[in-house]
Amino acid sequence: MGRSDTQQSSLFAGLVEEAPRLGADAQLRFDLAQTDAVEWLRTLEDQSVDLVITDPPYESLEKHRAVGTTTRLKHSKASSNDWFQIFPNARFPELFAEVHRVLKKHRHFYLFCDQETMFAAKPIAEAQGFRFWKPLVWDKQKIGMGYHYRSRYEFILFFEKGKRKLNDLGVPDVLSFPRIHKGYPTEKPAELSEVLVSQSTAPGELVVDPFCGSGSAGVAALRQGRHFMGSDICDEAIKISKQRLTEAGGQATHGLSRWRTD
Repeated sequence: MGRSDTQQSSLFAGLVEEAPRLGADAQLRFDLAQTDAVEWLRTLEDQSVDLVITDPPYESLEKHRAVGTTTRLKHSKASSNDWFQIFPNARFPELFAEVHRVLKKHRHFYLFCDQETMFAAKPIAEAQGFRFWKPLVWDKQKIGMGYHYRSRYEFILFFEKGKRKLNDLGVPDVLSFPRIHKGYPTEKPAELSEVLVSQSTAPGELVVDPFCGSGSAGVAALRQGRHFMGSDICDEAIKISKQRLTEAGGQATHGLSRWRTD
C-alpha cells in the first residue's frame, strides 16, 4: 500500500530538515553568471562538480503555451516570455556532453522535464555516457491546465555518472510538493530540490544549475550545507537568484578555483 500525501509530506519534511550544521567559520558560497548555459559550462573544469540539477526551458513549453495548456509563459508582471529563450532539443547533445564532462566520477544528474521532452532527452544523455536509473515524479498535488487527463506532475530524470548510492534508500520515487503559483514562471519549490541535494551529495560539496532561473536549486543547496554555482541567460533571473541566495546565507564569490577545495 502506498503512502498518503500526508505521510509523504512528513517523510520529506524530516529529510530536508536534517541539514548539516557546519562549523561557525564555514561559509557557504555561490557564484552566478548571466550567459548561455552551454557556454558557461564550458568554462568549468573537468570533473569539478558534485551534482547537477536543472530545469531547461524545453521547447515543448512553447507548444503548450500556443495551444493554451499552460499559463507559465504568458505575458504578465509575474510571468513573461521575456524570462525565456526556449532551449531546443537539438542542443541537448552539447548540453549533456558538458554536464558529463564537468561532473566528477560517481555523481548524479537530475533533469526536470515533461513527458514529451523525456523521450527526446533520455537516449541523448545515455549516448553521452550517462546511466539512466528512472524517472522520478514530482506530484504537484493539484491539477493543471489541459484537455485530456489534466496533468498534476512533472518528471525528474535521474541519471548517474559512474556509481554512487543515494544517502537514504527509503525515499520514494514520487515527491509530493505543491507548485509555486506566484513569482518566477516554472519556479520549483526549493524543498523539492532539497530532497535531491540531500540524496546525492555530502556537506560542503558543489551543486550546479546551468538554467538556474530564480535560484531554487541554489537555495536548496545552501540550506543543505552545499555550495552552489549557476547561470541563466536572463538578467532579471540572475538578480532574483542573487537576492534569494544571499537571503539564504550564501556569500557571493566569483570563480570556481578561488574557493573550491577537494
